[in-house]
Amino acid sequence: MKTQNSLATLVAPLAGALYTALAAPARADVITDWNQRSAQIIGDARIGTPPAVRVMALVQTAAYEAAREASRAPSATARAVDAAVAGAHRAALTQLLPAQRAAVEAATQAALATLADDAQRAQHLAAGERAAQRVLAARAGDMPGAADSYRPHAIPGVYVPTATPAVPQWPLRKPWLLQRADQFRPGPPPALTSARWASDYNELKSLGGRDSKLRSAEQTEIARFWDYSLPAVYHGVVRSVALQPGRDVLANARLFATVAQAMDDALIAVMDAKYSYNFWRPVTAIRNGDVDGHDGTERDASWVPLIETPMHPEYPCAHCILAGTVATVLKAEGRERPLPVLSTTSPTAADAVRRWNSPDDFMHEVALARIVGGVHYRRSSEVGMAMGQRIGEWALARSAATEQ
Repeated sequence: MKTQNSLATLVAPLAGALYTALAAPARADVITDWNQRSAQIIGDARIGTPPAVRVMALVQTAAYEAAREASRAPSATARAVDAAVAGAHRAALTQLLPAQRAAVEAATQAALATLADDAQRAQHLAAGERAAQRVLAARAGDMPGAADSYRPHAIPGVYVPTATPAVPQWPLRKPWLLQRADQFRPGPPPALTSARWASDYNELKSLGGRDSKLRSAEQTEIARFWDYSLPAVYHGVVRSVALQPGRDVLANARLFATVAQAMDDALIAVMDAKYSYNFWRPVTAIRNGDVDGHDGTERDASWVPLIETPMHPEYPCAHCILAGTVATVLKAEGRERPLPVLSTTSPTAADAVRRWNSPDDFMHEVALARIVGGVHYRRSSEVGMAMGQRIGEWALARSAATEQ
């Protein structure tokens, strides 16, 4: 069983030459195929974004471990890797999402259909399952043991809305790569007496309202596209890179594991900041614009955002930190070969496809989406992107350090 100190090796690259014989230049490889399957299964489980991102990190790490071990075997073949990766996914997804067992088994059988049903396949399938169990055992303590202890803010005897905020316990989780949850905690949001607060408030009020006359049709499309936040929408962007001709299956396994772990850490970090500052959402602020202490913020008693407000504090932007993290890891992939046009789809936009010429373009669109959607102020979006970039850089540095 791997200890926490050795868990950093789970995203370490293979020593020595890459196994180019296992590359799939003309089609998706087993890692990329399974990434898409897993994203669908996780989305169908409807467990919420932070838990879904955690599951994806565990699954992608298990897949990388299984692929790496199968490739190191004396008689390593693409067939061995395919079976091992299938075994890792079956074991991890079944244990993490038991209600999805039938879908997981169906995906596994589809993945194994091209492999002869013999002792060798069974051997590699079992090895992949063992790799997944080791990863799950190593991360068994990543969730806080205490029950959710969030305390609603209330005056005794006075009603407050009773919906439970999302994952207030997340800052207590054990990160994959970060040293601690508050490692990159930013400074506070703008003071309510500041010019920046009034500027952000009025921009958001005019652009992000459901009935805004200033928001363009394109901005509305962007807001609705990025109303989705489950792993599939971000991993679709990563697949744009993974599907380039000539990429090695192990390079892809390492890429998806690094992205998935960094995204999970990003949500740990952003929830730490959110629940530390507990800053109000636009729908709350704008309906209380007459009591914030600033003469430049007029109240709108009936203002509502274009998209639904997430159930956690506003500052900083979680979507933006995820986008910044993913963009930073992908930019590193572009150091050795040009990146392709990036693209992904979103269920909240009728599965429309959006494309970007660079990771920065992608990241800044996500930030804009949260402003014009009416759920995040501009400063929050800027801070979220900056946090994500720092976490992405940290993840890359940790990965590079294991090469030495």
